[in-house]
Amino acid sequence: MGDIDIHKISGKVAVITGGAGHIATQYCQLFARLGGRCVLVDRDQEPMDTVIAGLPKVTAGEHLRYVVDLADNSQIDSFVDAITDELGAFDVLVNNAAFTGDTNMSGWVSDFDDQSLDAWNAAMSVNLTAVFLLCQRLRPLLTKGQSPCILNIASIYGVLGPDMSLYEDLEMGNPAAYAASKGGLVQLSRWLATVLSPNIRVNCISAGGIVRGQDPKFVNRYNARVPLGRMGVESDIAKAMLFMTSDLSSYVAGQNLMVDGGFSSW
Repeated sequence: MGDIDIHKISGKVAVITGGAGHIATQYCQLFARLGGRCVLVDRDQEPMDTVIAGLPKVTAGEHLRYVVDLADNSQIDSFVDAITDELGAFDVLVNNAAFTGDTNMSGWVSDFDDQSLDAWNAAMSVNLTAVFLLCQRLRPLLTKGQSPCILNIASIYGVLGPDMSLYEDLEMGNPAAYAASKGGLVQLSRWLATVLSPNIRVNCISAGGIVRGQDPKFVNRYNARVPLGRMGVESDIAKAMLFMTSDLSSYVAGQNLMVDGGFSSW
């Protein structure tokens, strides 16, 4: 049996979209503490600078950040050119960015008849099309990396139909566009795993609900459906991400890991 050494992350470079987000921040902390270099991609510079300021320094080089709106294909092209010039190669691509809208967005958290095409297109653009483009255009850089891998972050609602009773009497919802885009991401991950192997290993994580100050009614209803009895926290997802992007999962490909406390087991 070969040695298991999580510290083989040392010296690797990970590109993380949605890099200033809650989950990405936790993942970057873990990755950097093991000696990995983080390259953050997000829409706003200041939050990324804050994340980077809190990361351990690593011998692999400075942590980097790129301001990119993933809904804009031309900005993706510019980012690919820039990172090609800056790095030339990297090892891990984490497609973590997601369009989740908000309760104030017209046609997003609405009855099905009122959900808008604009909201649908916005979700598809960031949650699915941008992932396709990044995987396609960054593949040449990944193939030059150390045991390169791609990890896509989806959702339980890309796999399960929603229980709408969780949202009764609340200003919350479960838009069709989010579910469809995340379901597409799960299948895209399987497709990429077969097409890009054996050079690049591809997997997916479907995250369950994360505690983010939701209405207590929702939290209580949700917790009652989870075998482990609670919603997740960011570190639950980040630790699974670390496993999937390390050599601990070197023989795992084409999988969608449900990190949901057992929510999907019913």
